[in-house]
This record gives sequence, C-alpha cells and structure tokens, in this order.
Amino acid sequence: MSAESSLLEEDTFSSNVVPAVRAARNRGINLREIAKRAKVSTATVSRVINRIPSVNPYLAKRVWKVVEELGYYPNTQARALVSGHSRIFGLIVSEITNPFFPEVVQAFENVAIQHNYEILLGSTVHAPKRMELAVRRMIERRVDGVAILTFGMEGPLIEDFRLRKLPLVLVDVGSQIPGVSNIKIDYQHGIRQAVQHLAAMRHVRIAFVRGPAHLKSALARKGAFERAMNE
Repeated sequence: MSAESSLLEEDTFSSNVVPAVRAARNRGINLREIAKRAKVSTATVSRVINRIPSVNPYLAKRVWKVVEELGYYPNTQARALVSGHSRIFGLIVSEITNPFFPEVVQAFENVAIQHNYEILLGSTVHAPKRMELAVRRMIERRVDGVAILTFGMEGPLIEDFRLRKLPLVLVDVGSQIPGVSNIKIDYQHGIRQAVQHLAAMRHVRIAFVRGPAHLKSALARKGAFERAMNE
C-alpha cells in the first residue's frame, strides 16, 4: 500500500469514525465529568453552557476547552427546561418559494446566530390549517419569540401567542396591539417610483394588481397607487 493511499484511508476513517466516536462518548459524558476535568463546580458548568454572563470569563474558558476536547454537545431541550429559554426564534412566512422571502429568512437567521439563537421556520402556503400547525410547533418547542410575515393571516392566532406572553413581531397588521411589535412597509415610496417610471414613458392607462381585498397590506398598496396616480 502506498503512503498516499494510506493517508486517504486515514482521512476517510477520521471523517467517518471520529464523529461517531464523539457521539458515543457524548452519551456517557455529563456535567460532573466536565466539571471534574475543568476543576470547577457542576453549577459553574451549567451556567457556562447556558451562557449566563455572570460566570468568570477565565472559568468559562476552561469549561469550553473541556467541552471542545470531549466533543460534548449540550441537550438543548433539557437546557431549555432548566433555563426556561429555548434560544430558538420562530419565523412564520406565507410561502418560502416566493422570491420575497429567502433573503428575509437569511437575514433573520444571520442576526439570530450572532446572538446564539437558532430559528424554527414555518411556511403557511396561505392555508389556515398550515398556519395553525406552524403556531402549534412554535408553542411546543417553547420558542423565545416569533416573527410572523404572513401579511394578514395571523389575526385569529395572535391571541394564542399573547396568552403565553411570547414576544411577537408582525408585518402590516395596522392597529396597535399591546406587547406586539409591528413593522410597517413603505409601499408609498416604491409604488410612486413605479408609477413615475411608467408616466415618464408616456403611459396613461396604468393597471394595478391589488391583491385580496381583506388584507390590510393590499388596501395600503391600493391607496399608495391611487395617491401616486393623482400626483
């Protein structure tokens, strides 16, 4: 056997076996073992893994070093039960295949990761039953907050989150709701640009596709279009 083929076999062995070995070892590793090796208390290990900022940075560094050496992966569900926080944000969108949403989802996840959060994504595909299922998943996973970008479908289900005192971020809901943040989209500016562009090309018979009449966002777009046409 050549040296090159031997190295290739070793690389293959490492990539396939090491994760499995780590997983097997992880099943036998507990906070006591980590505390023993890091020479700290189990309470300190728990606070470090739960990212509680009051831990001495020097001790936290020792704990993370042992965690890395042992290939330990914390049980996030158990950690959520202890801390009361899942460190998961929920994000519900209308339709993930809509070109509007992938960039929004990516930006949302980027910010979540920067703050040591994960995201749980749900897509309603404009179906009320799918919306209910997404809400149920968020509640069952005990998410720490939810952003709902469904532009009108969220109304009947907002109370489910509010009863559980979950922070909510909505888009274009309109009315002020206590404990809920609402992101307003500036339709006026974008639609005015579109109308001015068509007018500059000397078009005068300009059509507008409004969307479902029951959606506040659709009515806002229609109003923005009418104002731009009057201008």
